[in-house]
Amino acid sequence: MWKKEEVKSQGVPEIAPAISPALPPAAGGPLRDVPTFSLPLSSKAAACISQGIRIKGEVTGSEDLFVDGHVEGRVNLSNGSLTVGPNGKVRASVKAREVIVLGTLHGNVETGDRIDIRKEAKLVGDIKTARIMIEDGAYFKGNVDIIRAEVPKPSAAPAASAPRPAATGTPSSAPAAGPAMAAGAGEHKR
Repeated sequence: MWKKEEVKSQGVPEIAPAISPALPPAAGGPLRDVPTFSLPLSSKAAACISQGIRIKGEVTGSEDLFVDGHVEGRVNLSNGSLTVGPNGKVRASVKAREVIVLGTLHGNVETGDRIDIRKEAKLVGDIKTARIMIEDGAYFKGNVDIIRAEVPKPSAAPAASAPRPAATGTPSSAPAAGPAMAAGAGEHKR
């Protein structure tokens, strides 16, 4: 962020980023240039659609998005999260890594990670997700399809190639119970 010393040394008031880059001429003189500041971009920037904004169409990106206005159409945030604010009204099909609903969302939702429907939220549509959380007081109408993450199955080859102690047929030569056997994990049906 900016340091106060840098802003004051340039003679620019602290609200300078909120004003336009050029001020109108003073009494017919030339335009006065105001120094512009560039904000450092993080690896995960966020965008905001405030209460007074209405968007109709398709919103795509890979950043996080906070919607407190109105969005209608399609929202596709490939690796980002969508937060529908308490005043937000989204009427769209949504595909994102994560979705948090505080306001109203009408449409099908597909997430790669999770969806949270908070207590004052309203969601009408089908959900396809790995994890879901619905707080008391939330309204949800639709179907939920839980997706399990693809977990690689252990192959039989490594287990078969593990060395086994040779049995001699006498009870005294049986292997001692290891930590897995002591914990009861060794009881498997074959």
